[in-house]
Amino acid sequence: MGEVTASSVRAAFDRRRAATASLADDAGAVALTCRAMARRFHAGGRLLTFGSGAAAADAAHLAVEFVHPVLVGKRALPALSLVNDPATLTAVLAAEGPDEVFAAPLRCLAVPGDIALGLSPDGNGADVERGLAVARARGLLTVALAGGDGGRLAGSADVDHLVVARSPDPAVVREIHVTVYHVLWELVHVFLDDPDSLGEGAA
Repeated sequence: MGEVTASSVRAAFDRRRAATASLADDAGAVALTCRAMARRFHAGGRLLTFGSGAAAADAAHLAVEFVHPVLVGKRALPALSLVNDPATLTAVLAAEGPDEVFAAPLRCLAVPGDIALGLSPDGNGADVERGLAVARARGLLTVALAGGDGGRLAGSADVDHLVVARSPDPAVVREIHVTVYHVLWELVHVFLDDPDSLGEGAA
């Protein structure tokens, strides 16, 4: 029994190690994402986050990371999670259908210069996909966190920056996404602390 248990534990860590290594291979793309987000914050933009199911909890957590920095001395950045308003979400769900639950509030709240960040564990969530499309049309920077092979988001013209947790295991995808948005928060502040690194214009 002991050897079986140990083998299972090793296999569980191996799954996570492979996904983490893949994320490290995408370090350049992650850095570009952070720089683009920092440019928007520097210009006065806000972060709007969204996702369904378990990803809704991550969308809420992600927004809190920016609004309430865990490190002393780091400034709060404006962020709002669309999943925190169940009255609006359920009203849109009843009136317009599930695919519009994020698109509708984005039409009302988002302004050019903001950042829309959607989380989709398999990259195929129609509600997240639709929300990102509306955000892109309104002039927002669009960022997506997906899993697996990125799903439909991987080929979407509505996604400016995509970070993929390359695992078929939804539990591992969630764990990698938590790591990703902690890195996003950390490196956005690195860029903001050095405005010269932002370059000119907005991504």
